[in-house]
Amino acid sequence: MAPAAAAGLALDVYGVRYPATAIDTLHRHGARYRGWLPNAEAPAVFARHLATVHVPRRFYVDALPGIPTIRVFEALACGIPLVSAPWRDAEGLFRPGEDYLTAADGAEMTAELRRLRDDADLRAALVASGLDRIRARHTCGHRADELLAIAARIGAPSLAAAP
Repeated sequence: MAPAAAAGLALDVYGVRYPATAIDTLHRHGARYRGWLPNAEAPAVFARHLATVHVPRRFYVDALPGIPTIRVFEALACGIPLVSAPWRDAEGLFRPGEDYLTAADGAEMTAELRRLRDDADLRAALVASGLDRIRARHTCGHRADELLAIAARIGAPSLAAAP
C-alpha cells in the first residue's frame, strides 16, 4: 500500500481469503479492496490500470519454490507491466528486468512504480517483451504439445487412435 501511495498511484487490491483486519487496513490506507477477480475478467481489469503488482503468497514461495503462480502468466499475456516480489525462476521461464520488474522491499517497489508511472517507453518495452515471451514459450499450444510429449514418454495410447 505504501509504495503505491508514495508513487502517487491509486491501488486496487484483488484476492481472496483476506481476513477482515487486512481489509480494514487496506481501506485505512486508501486502497480499494475489490475481492475475487474471475480469470475471465482479468484482461479488462488490467487494461484499466498502469501496472500490476504481484506478491506471491508465502505458501508458493516456501512450498513451491521456483514455480511462478498463474498471475505472472496472466499479467504478461494481458500486456500490462508487472512488478513482482522476488521468486526463484528455477526453469528460466521469464527474464527479470526484461519481461517484468522485481522489487525486494517497499522502497524498491516505490522506485519501480515511479519508474513505470513516469516512463512510457519502459512500460511499452516490458509489455512487448512479456508478450513476446508468452507467445514464444507459454501458449496453450505449447502446453498441449508438452502434455502429448509426456503421454508419449509414459506409453499412453495415442489420442489420434481414439474412435
